[in-house]
Amino acid sequence: MRLHRLTLTAFGPFGATQEVDFDALSSAGLFLLHGPTGAGKTSVLDAVCYALYGAVPGARQSPGATLRSDHASVDLPTEVQLELTVGGRRLEITRSPAQPRPKKKGDGFTTEKAQSRLRERDPGGGWKALSKSHQEIGEELAQLIGMSRDQFCQVVLLPQGDFARFLRSDAEARGKLLGKLFDTRRFAAVEERLAELRRAAEARVKSGDEQILALAQRIAQAGGPAATEATAPTVRAGEPGLAEAVLEWAAIARSAAREHVGIAGAVVAAAESRQLAAAQALEAERERDRLQQRYAETLRRAEALEERRPEHDGCQEQLERARKADRVAPALELREDAERAYRVASEALDRARGLLPAELTGAGADQLAELERKFQQELYALDAAREAEDRSARLDEERVRLNREAQADDELIREADAWLADWDATRTRLTERVDASQEAATRAEQLAGQLAPARRRLDAAHRRDALATDVHQAEQQLTAAREQALDARAFWLDVRERRLRGIAAELAAELVAGEPCTVCGSAEHPAPASPGDGHVDRDAEDKALAVQRSAEEARARAEQHLGLVRERHATAETEARGDDAPASPAVSELLALVDRLTAEHTEAHRLAADTHAAREALTAAEREHAERLAQRQEAHGRISARTAAREALDRDQARLAEQIAAARGESASVAAHADRLTRRVALLADAAEAVRAEQDAAQRRKGADDRLSDAAFKAGFDTPRAAAASLLDAAAQRELQHRIDAWQAEAAAVADRRTEQDARAAAERPAARPEAAGSAHRTAEWLLREASSALAAARDRCAELDRLSGQAADEVRRLGPVRQEYERVARLAGLTAGTSADNERKMRLEAYVLAARLEQVAAAATARLQRMSSGRYTLVHSDARTGGRRAGLGLHVVDAWTGSERDTSTLSGGETFFASLALALGLADVVTEEAGGVRLDTLFIDEGFGSLDDQTLDEVLDVLDSLRERDRSVGIVSHVADLRRRIPARLEVAKDRHGSTVHHRV
Repeated sequence: MRLHRLTLTAFGPFGATQEVDFDALSSAGLFLLHGPTGAGKTSVLDAVCYALYGAVPGARQSPGATLRSDHASVDLPTEVQLELTVGGRRLEITRSPAQPRPKKKGDGFTTEKAQSRLRERDPGGGWKALSKSHQEIGEELAQLIGMSRDQFCQVVLLPQGDFARFLRSDAEARGKLLGKLFDTRRFAAVEERLAELRRAAEARVKSGDEQILALAQRIAQAGGPAATEATAPTVRAGEPGLAEAVLEWAAIARSAAREHVGIAGAVVAAAESRQLAAAQALEAERERDRLQQRYAETLRRAEALEERRPEHDGCQEQLERARKADRVAPALELREDAERAYRVASEALDRARGLLPAELTGAGADQLAELERKFQQELYALDAAREAEDRSARLDEERVRLNREAQADDELIREADAWLADWDATRTRLTERVDASQEAATRAEQLAGQLAPARRRLDAAHRRDALATDVHQAEQQLTAAREQALDARAFWLDVRERRLRGIAAELAAELVAGEPCTVCGSAEHPAPASPGDGHVDRDAEDKALAVQRSAEEARARAEQHLGLVRERHATAETEARGDDAPASPAVSELLALVDRLTAEHTEAHRLAADTHAAREALTAAEREHAERLAQRQEAHGRISARTAAREALDRDQARLAEQIAAARGESASVAAHADRLTRRVALLADAAEAVRAEQDAAQRRKGADDRLSDAAFKAGFDTPRAAAASLLDAAAQRELQHRIDAWQAEAAAVADRRTEQDARAAAERPAARPEAAGSAHRTAEWLLREASSALAAARDRCAELDRLSGQAADEVRRLGPVRQEYERVARLAGLTAGTSADNERKMRLEAYVLAARLEQVAAAATARLQRMSSGRYTLVHSDARTGGRRAGLGLHVVDAWTGSERDTSTLSGGETFFASLALALGLADVVTEEAGGVRLDTLFIDEGFGSLDDQTLDEVLDVLDSLRERDRSVGIVSHVADLRRRIPARLEVAKDRHGSTVHHRV
């Protein structure tokens, strides 16, 4: 990689555009970058880093820092352009950071986004644009350069102070720096991944062991006494030997459980024998008790049977008389039926005679029947007159209906005539209403189009008046902010000038006896400067700078706020003026206009809303007009038809009246006369029938008395009354028979039980004791249940132990591969972490890789260090442990004069400088090779040359000058005046109040 040209605009301390021609400086191979403190030497290197990576080195990328120059004018944008050759390609990189710029319209500032451009030079000499994307440009350059920003800053921009600290630092600090340069994060990731795998495998092993311990706990619970015969395992989860201990203990528990099952089975067999004997004894006692009670009960039933014998004989006699009376029962029932029929007939005859006239109360059945036939014939003659009377009534109803219809038609004709008389006026009024509604709708649309713009103009006028006050206030705030910014900048420049005048005293205050000066590199300080009157330190300058930046930010915010308020005010002014108004109207004028348009629009909208109703009213009126004309015409037609119908009704009514008058006689109507005749016929028919029924009932009662007397004599009764007294119904006879049968059955049962020999023999023996035998039997059964429960429990424990032991064995088999995996991963994790006994030097994997890189760096640095030290010193890598720390990143120097090997921290100031320079150059070679062999044709070395004597300085410069043999150019950044004499090609950075500038001295 070779740098050709660098252009800086408004970057850092450079207020204008400055150009650095690296081709001219590199032609000599070695060039010097010098200038006073604070001029911007390091900013040149920062610009190179920013162009390549879009950021300055990390140590100078502080929060809140800006890359824009405070000396630059507001219209000059910050920009860095770098032209270089890398990977055989000539590229041009242009970058601009995010920065404020003046607005194109109005006052104030807006923030311009960061921009990047990448171009490539084609063979014809022109430039071809490649990309404007930050990400694409970053990826393209990273692939070509092959180094990260940190690696580039360490390899190309060699910071000697960092490598001097690297020589004196411990292994941990060296590891951090080397890890950034060689990107060994993948090896640290391998360590962490193996540690995670070890923890995960350990967790799985512990989880499996916990499952085994849980099964052991369940085995202890399930085994009961059998599990206590052997000591439970005390190995904890994760410890070796847990699985074997649990399986051995479970086997002992199973063996003890099987022994307990055998003992419990013997106990159950003995208990079953005792229970069988007790059951047989209880059954014998219960049988003897039953027979004794049965014999006693037989004696009690025999005594009760003899006491009930008289009752049995009475029932038997009563049942025999009832069965004789049953033969007389039909005659008794016949006599009672005849008596009831006669009473009913006599009562009916009395009621019928009471309804007849007095002259007919003694009439016989024949006389009454003759009168009935006479009145029936007269009733038949009234049928025609009754029909005529019904017809006359219907004619009257028809006449009433015609009169009612005539009145309704007359009323309809009057209403129709009255309504039709006003039809022309009604139609005109409704038509005018429709026309007015349509005109109002059109007017409402026009007013709505005028009202919305008027309201927007009124709102804009309100905003315009309010924003006018805001504009005035923003202008005052901007004026005050500008004055404060000018005062703060003047004060900061004054403070900075005073500090620069006394900067020598400030640097002298940091000198330490015996340590090299950071400016000239000398370890002797014969006449350090002292602060003069009015001297200010860096803190005062930083505070003044912070105040100045704060004031500038306040001024920028005030300008931005004023531009925003003015823009809003102009927008409101334009909206309030409208399209055709020559001047902006007042709020009162616009308010009056809006009120007038609102009132007119409301009235027009109200009238337009009646359009549909008006049309509906006109349509309904026209429909009603047609309907009333038709109704009036139909009514006149119905009136003519009713006149003819009335004349026909009058003729029929006269004819029917003559017929009805002749038929009704003295009655009010024919129907009344017919009803009276009908009632007379019915009374006479009922009376004749009642006379005949009474005579028949008397004859049947006499015959029934004769048959009853004959039946009672034949049955053996003296009178019919005695037979009736002995009658019993079927239920009473069944009850008597049941009582007789029950006594006889009880007598037969007692006789049978008296013949039982076993009951008699049992009665002669002592009384039985079933309670004592039952108690003995219950005790035997309880003992059997307890023994059976103990046997079942022992069998369940044995089965549960077998099941749990099988689960434990399965879990142990399942955990076997997991435990083997854990042992393998734990061994690898211990080796990479440096904690394993197999890792003798206790080196982590990342430290081991870095140690190999450090060994390469030491070998590459030794080639230059021997030349710088006239063959005296050699850098060697050491992996020896120091104290309790781990080994791997030690760095020693071998002194050829003494033959001793010592730590690099024992070198003097000058020796430390050229040793660190050799280390930096060696590191650059190794990192370049690591990054894919990208050639680095331009290097920069920062400070430290003041600590060398003339001879050593010459040797160091010879080494640096030898880099030209490989077509390299080296830039030295230093304050040492002697270097300006020794190095003719120089780039001088000068500073003044308007910003720094660069000058080439070639």
